[in-house]
Amino acid sequence: MDRNDENDGQSARIPQQRSSVPSFLFLIFMLFILTNHTGDEFLARNHYQDALQSLNYQLSNFTAWLNGTESNFTMPDRNAAATPLVGSFMSFGSRLNPQWASYFSNVTGFAHGEIDFFNITPPSLGSATYSWRTHAETFMGDTNMTDLAGHFGSWNWTGSDKISWSIMDRAPISVKGVTEKIAMVHGRIDVRHPATSDDMKLDFEGVHFLANGSIYGFAEPTGRHIDIRYIPAFVPEAFQNDTARTIEPELMSRINKVKDMIDAGVIDQDSTNGESQGGCGFSVYAQIAPSEIPAKYMEDLEDELQKPTGRWTVKRPPLKLNGVLLSKECGILYNLHDAEGLRSQLFFRKVATYAGISALVYLVQLLLLSRQVDRSRTPAGLSRVSLWTFLTQSIVDSVSFAGHITFAIIANGRPSLSLVAPAFVACVLFAFESQHAILINQVQAPEDAVAPPPPRPVQQEPSLPAQAVSTPTTAPPRSTGPTFLSLLFRHIRSDPQARIWLGMFFFLTFIVRVIVTPSLALVFVASMYSLFWLPQIVRSVKKGRSSALTAEYMIGTSLCRLFHALYFLTCPKNVLDVEPRRWMWYLAMFIFLQVAVILLQQRFGPAFFLPKRFARAQVHDYHPALPLSAADPEAPDESLGDCAICMEAIHTEDEKQLEHVTGGLLRNVGARRSYSLAPCQHLFHTECLEKWLAIKNICPHCRRPLPPL
Repeated sequence: MDRNDENDGQSARIPQQRSSVPSFLFLIFMLFILTNHTGDEFLARNHYQDALQSLNYQLSNFTAWLNGTESNFTMPDRNAAATPLVGSFMSFGSRLNPQWASYFSNVTGFAHGEIDFFNITPPSLGSATYSWRTHAETFMGDTNMTDLAGHFGSWNWTGSDKISWSIMDRAPISVKGVTEKIAMVHGRIDVRHPATSDDMKLDFEGVHFLANGSIYGFAEPTGRHIDIRYIPAFVPEAFQNDTARTIEPELMSRINKVKDMIDAGVIDQDSTNGESQGGCGFSVYAQIAPSEIPAKYMEDLEDELQKPTGRWTVKRPPLKLNGVLLSKECGILYNLHDAEGLRSQLFFRKVATYAGISALVYLVQLLLLSRQVDRSRTPAGLSRVSLWTFLTQSIVDSVSFAGHITFAIIANGRPSLSLVAPAFVACVLFAFESQHAILINQVQAPEDAVAPPPPRPVQQEPSLPAQAVSTPTTAPPRSTGPTFLSLLFRHIRSDPQARIWLGMFFFLTFIVRVIVTPSLALVFVASMYSLFWLPQIVRSVKKGRSSALTAEYMIGTSLCRLFHALYFLTCPKNVLDVEPRRWMWYLAMFIFLQVAVILLQQRFGPAFFLPKRFARAQVHDYHPALPLSAADPEAPDESLGDCAICMEAIHTEDEKQLEHVTGGLLRNVGARRSYSLAPCQHLFHTECLEKWLAIKNICPHCRRPLPPL
């Protein structure tokens, strides 16, 4: 070999070093992604600086007003007609004998109740016959109707019938000169409309008088600022000074909180969103129902609820609320009656209990699925189950996984860790069901495949003499390779797994976009649960053979699936406060009806419920009448030919072979025969073909798909 050739070969074997420019650019890009926050930190910092400046200004003016010095703050005048108007709908609490009764000292939690709407605008009161009409007319006497119409917005205030109230009750602090125990409360009120899926969200700020269980505060649409300095203007006049003294340390606390957030660089998206939704602002009056428990026992109950030690306490009384939401700027009055409250600690325990039971239910589903997969993992078993049955369940489990994770993020506390357990098991269940669905698709895809036509023979043209062939002097044009999109499209067309995963990706993306709307979420639940077993019934009828699903799997899976649906759609006190739906019981009966049909198909035939003219499934006959082989008519042992698997002769009257052909896939075959003729006209022993189909469902000779035996 020439030395130059050796040098060329050595240089060809030396790996070419990669340029450092792409790596440098990649590192620069990653650093940009990690350090870039699209200006959120700067915007949040400016927002907090403005909020801090505003709070300092409010505190200085409010403190000067309290001390009687010159100030820019002025307390609004008290509306004398508000108290008798509210008193027409609810009774304010009074001091109780602590030895016989008491109020809840902490109402942190959630309250849900029904509300009654009343239009108190002057035109509506003109023809009204209410007993409180005079108080309402006095309250709305100086209202400008032109300004009032502009406050309504697009929300249908007249059709609202329920509210959800999230309350955070802070511990009262001792303030010099304040004799009453007053706690600051804040939270959010969601006004619900039965015909729409949206809620009107109102931010709430107020005070809680522990002595008589009364709550006073403001509720404004989200984004509209609430000035807590005006709260003393509509509390009872005897408590006005104490309330004003309590507001001052609350302003100081908020100033310190904003300073800490600025120093820590924390971005709070809720606080930085200053856009108002518009709507009506309300004055909130609420009264906690007294309990027949002495104050000493109520304090012990509260201590045990905050810091559980396991000691004995009295039975927890129900938390009841009554109230009035009054809006002068819109002329609206909502009467809240018999609202039920749930303490936050009790809600956390309720969520943890649900998470434990839900995780156990998913584990049972996973066990049932693994047992079913073990029993139908052969190609013959996979060809008898429906792909859409497992695909639908995997979609439901993926949505359940996303829902539990979202619930855990929203909880943002002690129950969030417990919700990870059902989310994890649902994710594992989704992975197993998706993998099994892909395996089913691989087995069932060749059944409907069309054999490609044989290639046409290519006629070769006579070659010309070597002298006549002219060698081109120019180099051939450089062929351009396929583009990335063409390769991706070709891969998706040729790979069934890629098509399934891509289809599931787009479908789940659509589901995530749809599931946000509660009304569409109910449609999703009804449609997905209806399709659990219905595709299996259709496939059994279409293919003319019963399913390979066991009764244990179908009944157990149906019960586990219905646990979550029945809990959220039939239990009135579920953790998400979803209203019960009566149609869920009919859906449960429809699911078990499908299970009963599949079990009857296994006993009486796939099409037992259809007329005979519609129950004719095209099933290949593996045992047609065949003439004996004419290869050697004088041979003592007449045969049909040789088996394409074992290469031995096939005899029609071989008693030994007939004894081996028992059970298995031939239980439903009419006459037991020793031979089987495939659609591709290849002949086999029935025993050999049965063993082969347990491994693959293609012809071992020509590799064409074979129907079930």
